[in-house]
Amino acid sequence: MKITPSTQAAPAASQPDSGFSYSRATFEGLVDTALAHAKKIGATDAGAEASEGCGLSVSVRKGELENVERNRDKSLGVTVYVGHRRGNASTSDFSGAAIEQTVQAAFDIARFTAEDPVAGLPDEDEIATGHRDLDLFHPWAVTSEEAARIALECEAAALQTSKRITNSEGAGVSAQQSHFFSAHTHGFRGGYASSRHSLSVAPIAGKGAHMQRDAWYSSMRSAAELASPAAVGRYAAERALSRLKSRKIATTECPVLFESPLAAGLLGGFVQAISGGALYRKSTFLLDSLGKPVFPKHIDILEDPFVLRGKGSSPFDDEGVRVKARAVVKGGRVEGYFLSTYSARKLGMKTTGNSGGSHNLTMTSRLTQPGDDLDAMLKKLGTGLFVIELMGQGVNYVTGDYSRGASGFWVENGQIAYPVHEITIAGNLKTMLKGIEAVGADAYNYGAKSVGSILVNRMKVAGS
Repeated sequence: MKITPSTQAAPAASQPDSGFSYSRATFEGLVDTALAHAKKIGATDAGAEASEGCGLSVSVRKGELENVERNRDKSLGVTVYVGHRRGNASTSDFSGAAIEQTVQAAFDIARFTAEDPVAGLPDEDEIATGHRDLDLFHPWAVTSEEAARIALECEAAALQTSKRITNSEGAGVSAQQSHFFSAHTHGFRGGYASSRHSLSVAPIAGKGAHMQRDAWYSSMRSAAELASPAAVGRYAAERALSRLKSRKIATTECPVLFESPLAAGLLGGFVQAISGGALYRKSTFLLDSLGKPVFPKHIDILEDPFVLRGKGSSPFDDEGVRVKARAVVKGGRVEGYFLSTYSARKLGMKTTGNSGGSHNLTMTSRLTQPGDDLDAMLKKLGTGLFVIELMGQGVNYVTGDYSRGASGFWVENGQIAYPVHEITIAGNLKTMLKGIEAVGADAYNYGAKSVGSILVNRMKVAGS
């Protein structure tokens, strides 16, 4: 579809199976118009992306409907290069005149931006072709009434678990989907639709000054794969109940077991430390770590962009560069960084296809046995701290210094003794990563990361 300067891009007939207002063909036309105009006014190179997202979010609390929100947005983003000068602009107006104005704005920004010798599109030999269908789009035509019913069922299951569940911060259901088409003048053309749906609840146990809160959720590409509302509600309630009668503990040093959702955060800290921006700015505690041991020899980390329905799956990165399955860490040694085209050039290296982030990371230990569930990991912990909640942002990625508020359980002889709260755990990420003694078989998927519970051999615990 060719968009002329005087023509507003008309929405395609709304498709009941997708919920989108614009078709892929319309987006291709918008992007081609932007690229053609960029070349016409003198751009050396250009890229453009048209996108649309829509969804429904419903929240309830204490058996009553609280909020119903519908979102729908659209955007056309344009990047223009004038030599090694770069400019960006975007618009939500899809008319031909607006597209030309947006391209001109990006061009004008580029003309007056300082030259950056590494700025530019990816090299043509790095561009992805033959894009795989990764089964990422599962629209959920849920009505607000049905979403509210599901959320209410989830909250009711939490409240009915025990008389000690006395309150709730509410439950929610979200159904979101989007699609895009992107292209640039080094030959990339591609796009796809994706979806993400979720169900969550946050019950409160106890009364007065002795209340404890916890939460749980389920998030999947397909609504059919979400955990049942009753299961999510009951599990959230059981977590809140388990934290009643929490106490402080004396300041000590001990092994610390991170519950699997929190272990994914440790993995995320490692990813941030070996990502391009931190590396070329020299603002990371893992500078020049390529080929060096950062973990114990039993730790491996794999990246796989091609997992069907994976939350971190993509047939190409945000620049249209090829992605591939690879070992990021093998036998404890760093085998690869996370680099975009720009950060790779700053470092004198090649892009790893990670513009936009990592793709489906899995961290495993060669020592892990199939039966290493949470109970087995508690036995490996022996006597120490089992952490299920972290608070604050006390991580310094330049030095690796780590200090977070925490709650969880004190464990003695491999058995949970009592819940603890109002403590702080501290260490250094470099030492913590090296000190990983075990990774559980209780793998949990948190966004683009999957890892079981992680046992760190020693940390400082500040209590009373």
